[in-house]
Amino acid sequence: MQLQLVKESEWLFEHLSDPDLRIIDCQFHLSNKTAGREQYRECHIPGAAFMDVAQDLSGPIKEHGGRHPLPAREDFIELMKGIGIHEQTTVIAYDGGEGAFAGRFLWTAQLFGYERVYVLNGGLKAWLEKGYPVTEDIPVLTPTDYAPVMNKNLLVTYPEVKDWTENDRPGYLIDSRESDRYKGIHEPIDHKAGHIPGAINMDWTENFRNGKYLPVPELENRFNHLNKDEPIIVYCGSGITATPNYIALKEAGFTNVKIYAGSFSDWISYPENRIETDQ
Repeated sequence: MQLQLVKESEWLFEHLSDPDLRIIDCQFHLSNKTAGREQYRECHIPGAAFMDVAQDLSGPIKEHGGRHPLPAREDFIELMKGIGIHEQTTVIAYDGGEGAFAGRFLWTAQLFGYERVYVLNGGLKAWLEKGYPVTEDIPVLTPTDYAPVMNKNLLVTYPEVKDWTENDRPGYLIDSRESDRYKGIHEPIDHKAGHIPGAINMDWTENFRNGKYLPVPELENRFNHLNKDEPIIVYCGSGITATPNYIALKEAGFTNVKIYAGSFSDWISYPENRIETDQ
């Protein structure tokens, strides 16, 4: 079965010279926000442009909106114009192999209307393991003026999540963080521990084996307890690691999948909100 949002290294290598291909390097480290750009300058897939998760794929931090708020639509579109993305461009995003940073780019791009967007399975790590070429050369790309229409069906806002928790709406709310954070046993980042009331836990890392997405039949089995006719809201700590669950659900054939961009860090920015724990 042809994967829907994931491309293999072999495919990218065969299409490196395609004029309608753009590659996006999303290398990033949460603990060192300059390291990804430095790594890009030292080593990246030929032709790749760089997008910074903190600066390009996130907006300014405010009272609400979480630790990685969405970037402004007009700012993101200007970035995409600047690297030559047009309606027929196939865009492949990769990170160091973690999956979540390239996933953030994919979902953000889809949200803002770009349709031909994929992630590189296994990221730069898988590319290097194949012995494929890398470079230090920064590409010179021809800008475009393409500005797509935003796809609001991929985004869930705070009021919608609040309504879901209070009014027994249909569907599922999936917490993508590790089990101990979901349960409130361990919280290394946010100032409160636990999860949004009614959420179920599906750790985003369980979509992978040896750094690559599970085959589609295994992803279908992973989510086989969910009804494909029901809407799904996915969240994490700040909207980054929710994206591999979004991709995996799409790979498994789920169509009504959205992300709560602010995620748990936005939810707890409202002190009146209730939090559940499993302790």
